[in-house]
Amino acid sequence: MTDHHTHGKDTLADLVPLGQELRELIPEVYGAFARLSKAAQTPGALDSKTKEFIALALAIFSHCDGCIASHSRNLAKLKATEQEVAELIGVCIQMMGGPGTVYGPRAFAAFKSFNDPQ
Repeated sequence: MTDHHTHGKDTLADLVPLGQELRELIPEVYGAFARLSKAAQTPGALDSKTKEFIALALAIFSHCDGCIASHSRNLAKLKATEQEVAELIGVCIQMMGGPGTVYGPRAFAAFKSFNDPQ
Protein backbone atom coordinates (compact mmCIF):
# COMPACT_ATOMS: atom_id res chain seq x y z
CA MET A 1 0.00 0.00 0.00
CA THR A 2 1.29 3.42 -0.89
CA ASP A 3 1.05 6.64 1.05
CA HIS A 4 -0.49 8.35 -1.99
CA HIS A 5 -4.26 8.36 -2.21
CA THR A 6 -6.29 9.23 -5.26
CA HIS A 7 -9.95 10.01 -5.32
CA GLY A 8 -12.92 9.74 -7.60
CA LYS A 9 -12.15 9.11 -11.23
CA ASP A 10 -8.55 8.10 -10.54
CA THR A 11 -9.60 5.53 -7.95
CA LEU A 12 -12.11 3.90 -10.27
CA ALA A 13 -9.63 3.94 -13.15
CA ASP A 14 -7.16 2.03 -10.96
CA LEU A 15 -9.72 -0.48 -9.68
CA VAL A 16 -11.62 -1.37 -12.86
CA PRO A 17 -8.81 -3.37 -14.51
CA LEU A 18 -8.11 -5.24 -11.27
CA GLY A 19 -11.76 -6.14 -10.87
CA GLN A 20 -12.13 -7.30 -14.47
CA GLU A 21 -9.57 -10.06 -14.06
CA LEU A 22 -11.12 -11.29 -10.84
CA ARG A 23 -14.64 -11.00 -12.29
CA GLU A 24 -13.64 -13.48 -15.01
CA LEU A 25 -12.59 -16.01 -12.36
CA ILE A 26 -15.65 -15.66 -10.11
CA PRO A 27 -18.48 -14.37 -12.33
CA GLU A 28 -21.21 -15.81 -10.11
CA VAL A 29 -20.03 -13.77 -7.13
CA TYR A 30 -19.81 -10.56 -9.13
CA GLY A 31 -23.18 -11.23 -10.76
CA ALA A 32 -24.82 -11.83 -7.41
CA PHE A 33 -23.30 -8.63 -6.03
CA ALA A 34 -24.56 -6.67 -9.04
CA ARG A 35 -28.08 -8.03 -8.53
CA LEU A 36 -27.94 -7.24 -4.80
CA SER A 37 -26.77 -3.69 -5.53
CA LYS A 38 -29.52 -3.15 -8.09
CA ALA A 39 -32.17 -4.47 -5.70
CA ALA A 40 -30.92 -2.35 -2.79
CA GLN A 41 -30.74 0.81 -4.90
CA THR A 42 -34.14 0.43 -6.57
CA PRO A 43 -36.37 3.34 -5.52
CA GLY A 44 -39.07 2.46 -3.03
CA ALA A 45 -40.01 4.31 0.14
CA LEU A 46 -36.58 5.97 -0.26
CA ASP A 47 -35.61 7.54 -3.57
CA SER A 48 -32.35 6.73 -5.37
CA LYS A 49 -30.59 9.89 -4.23
CA THR A 50 -31.36 9.20 -0.56
CA LYS A 51 -30.10 5.64 -0.91
CA GLU A 52 -26.88 6.91 -2.50
CA PHE A 53 -26.42 9.39 0.36
CA ILE A 54 -26.69 6.49 2.80
CA ALA A 55 -24.25 4.43 0.72
CA LEU A 56 -21.74 7.29 0.63
CA ALA A 57 -21.97 7.75 4.40
CA LEU A 58 -21.33 4.03 4.89
CA ALA A 59 -18.44 4.16 2.41
CA ILE A 60 -16.86 6.97 4.41
CA PHE A 61 -17.43 5.05 7.64
CA SER A 62 -15.89 1.92 6.08
CA HIS A 63 -12.82 3.84 4.85
CA CYS A 64 -13.36 2.36 1.37
CA ASP A 65 -11.95 4.66 -1.30
CA GLY A 66 -13.43 2.55 -4.11
CA CYS A 67 -16.89 2.72 -2.54
CA ILE A 68 -16.48 6.45 -1.92
CA ALA A 69 -15.62 6.95 -5.59
CA SER A 70 -18.47 4.80 -6.85
CA HIS A 71 -21.17 6.40 -4.71
CA SER A 72 -19.78 9.90 -5.32
CA ARG A 73 -20.06 9.23 -9.05
CA ASN A 74 -23.64 8.03 -8.61
CA LEU A 75 -24.56 11.11 -6.58
CA ALA A 76 -23.07 13.38 -9.23
CA LYS A 77 -25.22 11.58 -11.83
CA LEU A 78 -28.26 12.12 -9.59
CA LYS A 79 -27.48 15.86 -9.46
CA ALA A 80 -26.62 16.02 -5.77
CA THR A 81 -25.20 19.39 -4.82
CA GLU A 82 -21.89 20.14 -3.16
CA GLN A 83 -23.84 21.51 -0.19
CA GLU A 84 -25.82 18.27 0.19
CA VAL A 85 -22.66 16.18 0.10
CA ALA A 86 -20.88 18.55 2.49
CA GLU A 87 -23.73 18.25 5.00
CA LEU A 88 -23.69 14.44 4.70
CA ILE A 89 -19.97 14.57 5.44
CA GLY A 90 -20.70 16.80 8.43
CA VAL A 91 -22.90 14.08 9.90
CA CYS A 92 -20.14 11.53 9.22
CA ILE A 93 -17.68 13.72 11.11
CA GLN A 94 -20.17 14.03 13.98
CA MET A 95 -20.57 10.25 14.19
CA MET A 96 -16.98 9.24 13.39
CA GLY A 97 -14.81 11.94 14.89
CA GLY A 98 -11.25 12.10 13.57
CA PRO A 99 -11.55 9.46 10.83
CA GLY A 100 -14.48 11.43 9.42
CA THR A 101 -12.17 14.41 9.01
CA VAL A 102 -9.87 12.22 6.88
CA TYR A 103 -12.31 10.23 4.77
CA GLY A 104 -14.88 13.03 4.50
CA PRO A 105 -12.55 15.28 2.50
CA ARG A 106 -11.63 12.30 0.32
CA ALA A 107 -15.32 11.81 -0.42
CA PHE A 108 -15.78 15.50 -1.16
CA ALA A 109 -12.81 15.47 -3.55
CA ALA A 110 -14.21 12.36 -5.24
CA PHE A 111 -17.65 13.94 -5.64
CA LYS A 112 -16.12 17.12 -7.07
CA SER A 113 -14.09 15.08 -9.56
CA PHE A 114 -17.30 13.62 -11.00
CA ASN A 115 -19.00 17.03 -11.03
CA ASP A 116 -16.11 18.58 -12.98
CA PRO A 117 -17.40 19.32 -16.51
CA GLN A 118 -14.07 18.23 -18.05
